[in-house]
Amino acid sequence: MSKAHAGSSRAESLQTTEEQQSDDQPEPERETDLSRDDAFEMLSNRRRRYTLHYLQDEQTDVTLSDLAEQVAAWENNSTVQEISASERKTVYTSLQQFHLPKMDETGIVDFDSRAGEVTLTDAAAELDIYLEVVDRYDIPWSSYYLGFTLFGTALVSLSWLELGPFAAVPFVGWTVFLLGVFLVSSVSHFLLSRRMRLGVDEQPPEVNDA
Repeated sequence: MSKAHAGSSRAESLQTTEEQQSDDQPEPERETDLSRDDAFEMLSNRRRRYTLHYLQDEQTDVTLSDLAEQVAAWENNSTVQEISASERKTVYTSLQQFHLPKMDETGIVDFDSRAGEVTLTDAAAELDIYLEVVDRYDIPWSSYYLGFTLFGTALVSLSWLELGPFAAVPFVGWTVFLLGVFLVSSVSHFLLSRRMRLGVDEQPPEVNDA
């Protein structure tokens, strides 16, 4: 065997070994931790919120075509059967070229552009903590609870000091009243927050409130 042939065989053997080692190595795990900025950016666009709602509701791989049809129907306050070809195409193109690649880059979906399939990832669950929507009430719950606390403290203090008409109700009576109001407020907050989460109802919250 010539030296050239032996060298060539040795090089091919080394290349085969390297390829086998490369195949045996697991692919690096994808980053799934969302930053606060990424979370707000994903939720700042209605089309992306509709996409997340649809994916969470389906809980399986979906096709880009089906996704675009449903998002277009929600945006036009219509049904999948009633949307026009232009409405569907506009949403399809927007999702394919901009929104889904961006969501895939963030890590909340896996978008296979060749197969036209979209899958929700576990990272999407982290978005729930950013979904306290003020909605039409225009008062954040944090401001409501702060105001309620200040009002309750003033009311109980005036009763305890026996000032004016507040003394007509015992201190304990005002305390029980305020606890009851707090309980009702907490239950209302829980139910409203749940209703405003993506993927809970058949339609997105913004469509239900339209």
